[in-house]
Amino acid sequence: MSKPQKQIHLAAHFPGVNNTTVWSDPRAGSHIEFSSFAHFARTAERAKFDFLFLAEGLRLREQGGRIYDLDVVGRPDTFTVLSALAAVTDRLGLTGTINSTFNEPYEVARQFASLDHLSAGRAAWNVVTSWDAFTGENFRRGGFLPQEERYSRAKEFLATAHELFDSWHGDEILADQDTGTFLRDAKAGAFVHQGQHFDIHGQFNVPRSPQGRPVIFQAGDSEEGREFAASGADAIFSRHATLDAGRAFYADVKSRLPTYGRRADQLLILPAASFVLGDTDAEAEEIAKEVRRQQVSGATALKHLEWVWNRDLSAYDPEGPLPEVDPLPGEHTVSQGRAQVRMYRDPQATAREWRELAEANNWSIRDLVIETGNRQSFIGSPQTVARTIDDYVQADASDGFILVPHLTPGGLDAFADQVVPLLQEKGVFRADYEGTTLRHHLGLDHPDEIGGTGPGERAAS
Repeated sequence: MSKPQKQIHLAAHFPGVNNTTVWSDPRAGSHIEFSSFAHFARTAERAKFDFLFLAEGLRLREQGGRIYDLDVVGRPDTFTVLSALAAVTDRLGLTGTINSTFNEPYEVARQFASLDHLSAGRAAWNVVTSWDAFTGENFRRGGFLPQEERYSRAKEFLATAHELFDSWHGDEILADQDTGTFLRDAKAGAFVHQGQHFDIHGQFNVPRSPQGRPVIFQAGDSEEGREFAASGADAIFSRHATLDAGRAFYADVKSRLPTYGRRADQLLILPAASFVLGDTDAEAEEIAKEVRRQQVSGATALKHLEWVWNRDLSAYDPEGPLPEVDPLPGEHTVSQGRAQVRMYRDPQATAREWRELAEANNWSIRDLVIETGNRQSFIGSPQTVARTIDDYVQADASDGFILVPHLTPGGLDAFADQVVPLLQEKGVFRADYEGTTLRHHLGLDHPDEIGGTGPGERAAS
């Protein structure tokens, strides 16, 4: 008996400020003006994507004591942007990354419940923790929590938010104009929570929203992150975009679900993925090479090398050889607020490996950074990219992908116009939205679901 054909989930990550973005391209636009967000969201909705995804940055990153140049446009507030996008879209899910280390459950629950109401059931929350004291300097806590306590706080934060969402059941509002009775229950929204991190009680002031709770995303890859996702997340924003790594990650996380009484379809694995399209595979490869050179300027290459060397390398020629000096040891890093620095746990070993690669291939500093950095996930003609994406999903390397184009805001347009129709022809991606809520798009149960009601749609009262 053949395996049933899986339906592909697609989402769009507004690229914002990161090393994927090519802000120097003449076609690039603003990363902060609302017109860019609106264009990007409308393209994703036109293509029938599940949702739009916004990352979060709570402090501008620094390198050598100066603001990192890709961050100079700033990071607009997530809820403000998503609320505005709710007014210019009808079906597209709206996913925001909100930190559990420096916020409070009542505040965040209120914001997401409000967004879910404003969007008629399209809100999602990517729950993250903060990892460094540098970011924490913007907040009262100062980032002092060790990693195990950050996850402990995140788990209790999410559980507390769920208690707040669930403090309204959905049938409290009577609004009987004849009798003048508005609420059936004057205790609607009452809650009490006492725990290690939060001790709060009161009444939640936002009635039950269309989805009951926002869809919950998780983005950690550590052992604690995988368990956190398996215990209560609806989807994982993963970084495993290759076939073998994706299949291993997929199998590992899905195998953890039965421990929490959950089914495999109750947690979606959605890696981030970049792409380059061309009329032919060969043309796409050439375009991809040029994009990588645009992404890594000479100045960017030196800054990347500084993450490993942990010293000022501005005097070096990016088109010249690697430094002969060794990386500086120590906990203090030249780059502040950048999670990628943690990837290089043994800088000395990384430096030796990179020197060998550079010597063997006659690479300059810039060449090395380009060749060892992230390559585009999918490169080829529309036919090749559509086939590869489908192959990955059918092979259980993922349940779909969150696409990160390198241009803002028009980088998604070609994918929507050229690749999506091919996936629709294959019968692996929707021709139109069938429901109104994000839970329905993702095939997820509603917290209040009653027998006989379809995925993501609330039973009629």
